[in-house]
Amino acid sequence: MSTPAQYYNSLPPVAKTYATVCLVTSLGRHLQLYSPAILALYYEDVFKHFQIWRLITNFIFIGSFSFTFAFRLFIILKYGVQLERGPFDKRTADYVWMFLFGAFSLLAISAIPFLRSSFMGASLVFMIVYVWSRELPNTRINFHGLVEFKGFYLPWTMLAIDLVLGNPLMPSLLGIGVGHLYYFLTVLHPLAGGNDICKTPFWVHKLVKRWGRGYQINSPVKQNESTGGAFQGRSYRVGGTSTARDPSNLGVFSGRSRRLAGR
Repeated sequence: MSTPAQYYNSLPPVAKTYATVCLVTSLGRHLQLYSPAILALYYEDVFKHFQIWRLITNFIFIGSFSFTFAFRLFIILKYGVQLERGPFDKRTADYVWMFLFGAFSLLAISAIPFLRSSFMGASLVFMIVYVWSRELPNTRINFHGLVEFKGFYLPWTMLAIDLVLGNPLMPSLLGIGVGHLYYFLTVLHPLAGGNDICKTPFWVHKLVKRWGRGYQINSPVKQNESTGGAFQGRSYRVGGTSTARDPSNLGVFSGRSRRLAGR
């Protein structure tokens, strides 16, 4: 069994970063280091007082320490990690873009008065759940030995749990809606012969490259030679002998060799 430190270090970068930021934010609230109002999304403060940080901080507060907070953190660490290790494996930039697309969409929706929400971390978490359910719809889920169902129904099960916990359903429904929009534009629409209008932007690829975490297959951003597909074959020192990796690992010729004019 791995230690907590080993488990934490084994987490993929995007889910680990988001879970860590959410945990630290809620810990600060628990220690009364700040008031949640400073993180909330109020468009009046954003535009009149230039409090731009509210466009970001409302996504990293998923509640004060409580069962609801633990429930949402569990979703990130389980289903967010499974997404990153499964359908988004070696697609770090695409996974980051999924989060950014969800955040941009939720910010636009929140501008509508009757859909306005001060904190949309819960919506982003439910977007993760919905995308997971579409990418892995046939995965069998055993809910504490009480009932077993397919992954496709996970968002609605989580929605029922939110209802039992007394949490407002609107943030969760918005997350499901945005998740469906993302999945439709990136998967369903292209499969139907449409254009990939939600392709990961070039600037996201550059952002991930500068971040230096994860890996994006077929990235349009040129990789550094030290970390990318640089030549790794045999090398020679001037006036010296050759150096090479173990031939058994590289699949190079490993038969008998002969020296000229010798055996």
